[in-house]
Amino acid sequence: MNSYRGKTFLILAISLLTFSGNTISQLSENTNSNCYKQINGGFVHNSQPMKALLTGAEVAEFRTTLFDGNIYRIATCSPANKNIWFSVYDTNNNLLFSSTKYNHSSSWDFKIEGNIECVIEAGLMPDSGDSGLAILQIGFKNSEIKN
Repeated sequence: MNSYRGKTFLILAISLLTFSGNTISQLSENTNSNCYKQINGGFVHNSQPMKALLTGAEVAEFRTTLFDGNIYRIATCSPANKNIWFSVYDTNNNLLFSSTKYNHSSSWDFKIEGNIECVIEAGLMPDSGDSGLAILQIGFKNSEIKN
């Protein structure tokens, strides 16, 4: 009798995990799709979203290298439309951009001169609830060279 209950519980648990995994995967794909839409306009996305599950005032830190001669776009998105702030720093901790200074913009376009390693910090706005998923996408395109 206990063997029957154990098997039933195991089957139920596997079914629930499969269903919730598919739901989370689908939600993530839809959210990534929304980020990709922000990258449109001649930008090519780098295919590697930066994701962090944040609670409260936690801050996610992402590192990336940006290359000379490109124009970049950083875009943020989140399931359930959580508001995300982000700041970009060089490796000497000099602030290059902060969305909080620009009405909490969800994207930023900029041109890089020279190669630079950057640190991107992101977090949920205080009015966005206790926790949520923050996603950042980076797109790039070659800048037009004029002679």
